[in-house]
Amino acid sequence: MFNADILTNTPDKRPFLLLVAGNWWPLAARMAAAFIEHGCDVAALCPPGHPLRHVHGVRQIRTLHRLASRRSLEKALRRLRPDMVVPCDDCSVAQLHELHRQCPHLRALIERSIGEPQGFEVVQSRSKLLEIARELGIRVAGACEVTSEAQAIESYARGTPTALLKLDGTSGGEGVAIVRSAAEVAAAFRRMKARAGLPVAVKRLLINRDPTALWSWSRWRVQPPLTLQPFVSGTPANIMVACFRGEILAELSVQALSSQGPTGASLVVQVIQNRQLSRAAHLLAKRLCISGFFGLDFILEQGTGAEYLIEMNPRCTQLGHLKLPQGDLAGALCAALLTRERPRPKRPILDDTIAFFPQALTWDVQTAFVEGVHHDVPWEQRRLVKALLQAPWPERQWTARLYHLFRRPKVLRATDTPICRPDENKLLAHAPAARVHPDRHAASVR
Repeated sequence: MFNADILTNTPDKRPFLLLVAGNWWPLAARMAAAFIEHGCDVAALCPPGHPLRHVHGVRQIRTLHRLASRRSLEKALRRLRPDMVVPCDDCSVAQLHELHRQCPHLRALIERSIGEPQGFEVVQSRSKLLEIARELGIRVAGACEVTSEAQAIESYARGTPTALLKLDGTSGGEGVAIVRSAAEVAAAFRRMKARAGLPVAVKRLLINRDPTALWSWSRWRVQPPLTLQPFVSGTPANIMVACFRGEILAELSVQALSSQGPTGASLVVQVIQNRQLSRAAHLLAKRLCISGFFGLDFILEQGTGAEYLIEMNPRCTQLGHLKLPQGDLAGALCAALLTRERPRPKRPILDDTIAFFPQALTWDVQTAFVEGVHHDVPWEQRRLVKALLQAPWPERQWTARLYHLFRRPKVLRATDTPICRPDENKLLAHAPAARVHPDRHAASVR
């Protein structure tokens, strides 16, 4: 039994966790429900209309204010005094890093929740993370940081015909562009530079109801870092782990069968066992001394199956609540907090293929409706199911409806991936399914 010695109070006390979510991804609500089921007291810090507000059993809900999101987080940490804070998006992680620098009295809580400060700078930079991974012997898709349009074009000319231009501080497939020529590199660089401007921040504040929009703009007021990365053709895969002080408590690896477009989050996944993904997670967790949750995104190269690390998600992902026969990752962390064995679920997921709810449904994924797929619907949380079946709260507001009368939403496609299954050496091709979505950020889940 792993004894993390996380809590300084009595062993029989229920752990008190604060979940922080600045966007409308369902994963925060699913993690909250899992923590409650495992015996934790849960509070939430989130914007109005968030799915967390529909989870039965949440002890207290505080509002993440749009004009003072970081201040909202600081006040919640001071007044609630949780045992751990669980960030559910990248901006929440970055704000915890900032609070660690500026508020000495919160440092012990933040380090207990997300790890030691020597890793903070690395997890916030794609290029630095991949550099550390390369030093550890992890196979990476080489990336370089670019600070100007000319440098981006020059770097592209020295690389592969197809590349990815990525904007730091984004996730869920947002801020990623596939480029195949110098002209596309230049156009993508200009678009991403514009994304860091005040007009886009105001739009995200008023239309998308993003409570971290102004904070993110102030953080990258000049220009956020961009990285250029060779495109590796293959199957997206990722691993999520629960850990404490660099030691892995539990892990789960999957490969994507269907995703939100070619660079977006997974909609349907298949559980896999992959030693290289596990090895990479163990090495990075130890090197960066991470606590809480994190995920690693890989590409399994087509033809060879070689694992290329793409990036890190320094917070919980949508895998954390999945009740597999060995248990879920939320339960592994709760077990460490309570110094007991990891609990086994009473009704585990027995299928190895899982369709995420409601993403697979709302994106009209064809492969999500074949026989043998587990549909991950939280039937024990009826209010949450009803809330997730609706459009995200920002899209239902009059400002968003008016905005999209004049600016039509983009047509996005659920992209099915050719998969090389462990028990057969052939590729399974799936036809893509199309849908119209008014705002990619609001629905994106990573």
